[in-house]
Amino acid sequence: MNFPFYIARRYLFSKKSTHAINVISGISVIGVAVASMALVVTLSVFNGFHDMVASLFTQMDPQLKVTPVKGKTAPADDPLLTKIRQLPAVEVATECLEDQALAVYKERQLMVRLKGVDDNFDQLTHIREILEGDGSFELHAADMNYGIPGLGVAYILGMGYTYEQPLQLYAPRREGQINVADPTEGFVEDELYSPGVVFSVKQGKYDKNYILTSIHFTRQLFQQDGMLSSLELRLKPGSDFDRVKSEMQQIAGDRFLVCDRYEQQDDTFRIMKIEKFIAYIFLTFILMIACFNIIGSLSMLIIDKRDDVVTLRNLGASDHQISRIFLFEGRIISAIGAIIGIAIGLLLCWLQQQYGIVRLGNSEGSFIVDAYPVSVHPWDVVLIFITVLVVGFLAVWYPVRYFSRRLLKQ
Repeated sequence: MNFPFYIARRYLFSKKSTHAINVISGISVIGVAVASMALVVTLSVFNGFHDMVASLFTQMDPQLKVTPVKGKTAPADDPLLTKIRQLPAVEVATECLEDQALAVYKERQLMVRLKGVDDNFDQLTHIREILEGDGSFELHAADMNYGIPGLGVAYILGMGYTYEQPLQLYAPRREGQINVADPTEGFVEDELYSPGVVFSVKQGKYDKNYILTSIHFTRQLFQQDGMLSSLELRLKPGSDFDRVKSEMQQIAGDRFLVCDRYEQQDDTFRIMKIEKFIAYIFLTFILMIACFNIIGSLSMLIIDKRDDVVTLRNLGASDHQISRIFLFEGRIISAIGAIIGIAIGLLLCWLQQQYGIVRLGNSEGSFIVDAYPVSVHPWDVVLIFITVLVVGFLAVWYPVRYFSRRLLKQ
């Protein structure tokens, strides 16, 4: 058995001559446990929001999205795009063309993001699951084009689920000069009709900005015949996602960029990761403060065990072994605090997942979820445990060596 560890363990659980040492040791364990618990709960809440936002975005975003590196559009019949869509692993491929347009309904107007898609867009995404209203997913019927607005767009323009009058869309002409006498000649005008539904992703980026329609309509409005702004893909079940994505990027070369769902929302998820990292750093500083209690506990223990140190030296223990006894004492306190704190943190996360104890608000349905979402990631638990051990070791290393030297010199 490791001699310093054995002695350190006995010192921790045995009664001291001064009762205050036991009290401070207990406070040290509690302080480390509380900091560890806070780390588990806080990081799990950030994970919960991350997973919730990811689930909301994936209702609208494709598995893979191929976009041109230079420029906003590319020819739909580009050989590279044709080769990508003909890969055996591709189950659904949808051409998309989107750009800014001015939407006018009655007396109201709004700049929107008009997205034209193929008829198989409902096979590519879960769009049907986020539709609200009495109609269904339709983009056109004969020569009539339908527009499915986001819930926020419908609210701002005062349209409702079914808008009675046609929705007017305006886009600048790509060629020609503006006639000062009649500026409206500088715009292409067209109109969309209601299919009786709106979509609700519950994200302002989509709900307050997007209108879905047929790609034929957007090509006419934006004067981009035969062009697309993205090729959106869904793979066959069981496909090796990473391998297929890598293969597509090799085909695309430096002309096109292949993005998965997280990369399509890179800005959003990068901000969430930064917020989580900052929370981790702040809580680690709090953990360091909690570890100062360990320093006080060990300092008093070193003074209390002065006679024991003399006995151990007479029995043949080296100065290095004696120093390690008190270092192990600090590590044991850190480890016990970490285990207790992580266990309590995991219990609180489980209770929140099952019963939603901490709620976001008093009004039912005011938020996307009624209670704070929680998701425990195993690697976060491992990181927290390692962090507590490292911080605890660094906090006690110098004070223990300093007090041990002074004690051993006496």
